[in-house]
Formats: sequence, structure tokens, C-alpha cells
Amino acid sequence: MAVGGENGILQNGGGSQLNGAGDHHIRRIPLSYDSANSEESALELVLTIRPDWADPASNKVEFVRFTDGITNTLLKAVNKRPGLSKDEVDREAILLRAYGNGTDVIIDRLRETQNHELLMRHGLAPELLARFENGMMYRFIQGSPTHPEDLRKPAIYKAVAQRLAQWHAVVPCIKGRTGHSRKNSRADGPITLDSNLGDVEFQHVIDNVAPGKPPPNVWTVMQKWIFALPTETEAQRARQAELQEELTSLVSQLSQRPGLGVNGLVFAHCDLLSGNVIVLPKTSEGVTNGDKAAEKVTFIDYEYATPSPAAFDLANHFAEWGGFDCDFSVLPTRAQRREFITEYIRAYFAYLGKKKPGASAAVDQNAEAEQLLTEVDHFRGVPGFYWGIWALIQATISTIDFDYASYAETRLGEYYAWKNEVTGTRQKEGKEIPLRERRWAQEE
Repeated sequence: MAVGGENGILQNGGGSQLNGAGDHHIRRIPLSYDSANSEESALELVLTIRPDWADPASNKVEFVRFTDGITNTLLKAVNKRPGLSKDEVDREAILLRAYGNGTDVIIDRLRETQNHELLMRHGLAPELLARFENGMMYRFIQGSPTHPEDLRKPAIYKAVAQRLAQWHAVVPCIKGRTGHSRKNSRADGPITLDSNLGDVEFQHVIDNVAPGKPPPNVWTVMQKWIFALPTETEAQRARQAELQEELTSLVSQLSQRPGLGVNGLVFAHCDLLSGNVIVLPKTSEGVTNGDKAAEKVTFIDYEYATPSPAAFDLANHFAEWGGFDCDFSVLPTRAQRREFITEYIRAYFAYLGKKKPGASAAVDQNAEAEQLLTEVDHFRGVPGFYWGIWALIQATISTIDFDYASYAETRLGEYYAWKNEVTGTRQKEGKEIPLRERRWAQEE
């Protein structure tokens, strides 16, 4: 692949420092959100950072619950004081995000805070106001979350391509340990994959699952998740062993492929579903002669963000065109993927040129786009594997009303359909090509 991005690998030993901008200056509130006493506990948290909202005579604090996510609780706190317009109310609004039950098994919360701060420094995230025992509060972003059908609109997906390119070209990857919660790996239970590993060895195995790739990265995250799978029954232990074999195979096939960024890794969002894409309000700035302002988007929720091949981040986003229902019939065709990737490559090297003048001058952008199109094809089955493992864990820990078990089988089914296609197994067995693979191969 051509020149690397601005994504230098910075050192971080896993503590609170993040290249001089760790979470040490973010306020920490020794309180928790209680889902059984939602509004009262949320109000107590909000008033710690906005004590001026406490007087009920002059303030009218309300909470709006967002229901798009399937991991966390998300509340918008607004103060509908008399005389304020909706825009003025929204400019003061605070988002409160409470972590899902047991999700420290899946998500490194310290890393999430560091990600948020890192993105803030690059103008890509709202101000982080405070952390509390089981969540965080940050500024509300004025705009509209998209729905899966919006992601399929050219004006929106070109805007997503531009914003994602900015992330990948501008934000550096931060090296450190892959955070985990080993108490949930069942090391003291039945014999499992990690039973014989000491703590140092356990960390080493996770961090070095993809040789030569600085941790954390998407490969180390998947290894951490496999270790955290339920293993109480023989069937569960057999499933864990099977998925470990599949990860080993994926790492061998894909982890050393060429890619954008440094060492084939960029700072990736890794969860660009529709609810995490916000369409920003249009302005008339720079618009003349009656032209329409171009759509602009930003991204929220950085808990899964980690260094990753750009091709994985794109393939993962394309899978979200079908929403939680996994409607494979509306996934991007080859022509749509090419249009998205062409815009992404144009923006990526434009941002890279601003950071490193001359770095992209000799780049053949058409060749880069075709290369990335090919790489995304190679990675198209990995998101199903990634979210399939995630859902198997969530099925055992989450209190959210969502059928994680069925979702896990659907997503893992995507992975195995891809595997059977690339290995020729489907053709040898004379089976019909699955809808997802058929749609992916469709040109127009």
C-alpha cells in the first residue's frame, strides 16, 4: 500500500496518561446511576456538574431516553427554562450514558475515556464533562441520529466516508495493554483455553495474538472476548475452542495484509451503526448561488474504538446498512462500495496532506481506492465473527430486552457464509449462494 497516515503509534502503558492528555483532569463523581430509580439518580448526577439547575422555581429539568442502543442506557438531560428556544435548550443539554450490566468484560472503560479525550483534542468528540461509577456525562451534539435506511442515501454515505477518513488520517493510535476483566474468564472453573495461564501469560497471549501488531487492536479485542465466553457446559467449552480456531485462522489470513495508517492500523470506530452517526444541522456558511449545503455527519459512542485495519472499519459499517434486523438485501452493492471508498480515499489523502504537506502528492488515488475495495472484500466476513462473539457474551450478562442469542447466530452465520464462499466449500457442496454473499457480489 502507499504512504502511511498520521497514525503514529504512541506509547501508553495502560495507565491514565494519554500522550499528555490522560483522564486525570476529567472529574470523577463517586455516585452511580440506578436503573431502578432512573430519574432521581440521573438528576443527582447531573446536578453535581450543573448545581445551578437545582432550584425548581426557575428550572425544569427533564430526561429523554434514547432506545436505539443495545449495550448501554442513554439519557438526555434538558433544562426547559422559561423563555429558551429548543436550540438554546439543546445547547445546554447533557448526555448521561450508563454502562450496561457486566460490560466491563467486553469494554475497557478506562480506554474508552482516553479515546474520548483523544478525539476531543482533534475536534472529533463533544466535551467530556465527568465520569461516574458506572458511566459518563458529556455535551449533547445537536443533530439527528440516522436510521439504517439513511445510511444508504448517497449524500449521507459520502459524508460518512469523509468523516471516517478524517478519523483514520488524523487520529493517532495509542499503544498499551489490552484491558480485560479476567475474573470473568472462568479461570477458576472448568478447564478452558486460559485455565493454565498465569496473569502475565494471559496478558501476553492477548496482546500478541497478531504478531507485530501493537496492542490493543481489533485482533486482541476478539481474543479477549473469546477468553470471556461462557464455559459452564461442555457445549459452551466446545464452542469456545471452535471460535478460538477460527480466530487463529483469521489472524493468519488477514492480520498481516497491507493497509492504510501505520503498520496497517488506523484509529477505528468499530461500531458505526446508524444510531452512532449524527447528521449535523445545515448552515449557510460557504453556500452561494442557491446551492444546497452538503450533508455533514459526526460520530458518537467510542467504547469499541481501537486500532484496526481500515478495511475492517469499512466492512463493519457496510454491514450496518441492514440494521439490527440484518437485512442482507440492502447491503451496499459493489458500485455503492466503490463510490463510498472513492470518496473516503479522496478525503483521507486530503486530511493526510494537511497534516504532512506533500505526503500524498504522488499517490495514485484510483489505485488506492481499488486496493481498499479489494481489502474490504477480504474483511467482509470478519464483522459477523466479531459481533457474534460479542453477542454470545451479552446473552449471559445483559439485562437489556434484546435477543442476543439469536443475534449471535445470525452474525456468526455471516462469517461462516463468507468462509464457505472463499474456501469454495459452498460450491463443492452444490449449495445455493446465501443472500448476503449474493448481494455483496452484486455490481449495481
